[in-house]
Amino acid sequence: MPERRRAETVPSLTARQPRAIHSALTVLEAVAALGAGVTAREISDALGLPRATTYRLVNLLVEDEYLVRTRDLSGFALGAKVAQLAAVAVPVRLPTAARAVLAETRSALRGGVHVVLFGEGRLTIADADPDFPLSDELRLAREPARYALGRIAHVESGAHDEVARAAAVDLARFGATRQLGETTPGVACIAVPIRDDGGRLAAAIGFSGAVHRVGEPAALLHVLRPAAERLAPLIT
Repeated sequence: MPERRRAETVPSLTARQPRAIHSALTVLEAVAALGAGVTAREISDALGLPRATTYRLVNLLVEDEYLVRTRDLSGFALGAKVAQLAAVAVPVRLPTAARAVLAETRSALRGGVHVVLFGEGRLTIADADPDFPLSDELRLAREPARYALGRIAHVESGAHDEVARAAAVDLARFGATRQLGETTPGVACIAVPIRDDGGRLAAAIGFSGAVHRVGEPAALLHVLRPAAERLAPLIT
């Protein structure tokens, strides 16, 4: 583990209000600066916070999955939600050839065409359609199973809930997953998996638009399936 930085490298508490929110964010910054495995006592000393306040903030951040305990339970590290926020804040830039395929696909379909990547147990938005934006990028990253783009990975994770069962039926029938107006009335989405040479799920290309188009998806799949095949060697 790299040597932890000195306390002066950690941002100080200077905000006025709301104090609790700023303190929680500063704790996250301290964990990022001091490194995985930092203890609550070290965070308290670095920030000049009372121990009781630090323990309370750390426990709340763990409860909300912004921090996780290390395996030996002695310290803390940044959690999954921080990674999800980073995935939204720092988009991936696809290769030029892949963007050309996407441009062709978008011109062939009147609606949003998006690509996401899967890796390290999370979904990363790689290319969202600028003309038909995703309704909620943060929610897609945090709750992928609510959307067609995330349901492929949800099924392959071994989930057995109602959403996974319905998605598995769609995968068997269409080779794609769907979401039919569950988050926004009248708007639906469909996603086709993109796999690497070994058959592992690496990404997905999806369409969002009117429910009736996704309900009867033959015309969409006629465009999305070839696009997924062309994208596979370019982004996996």
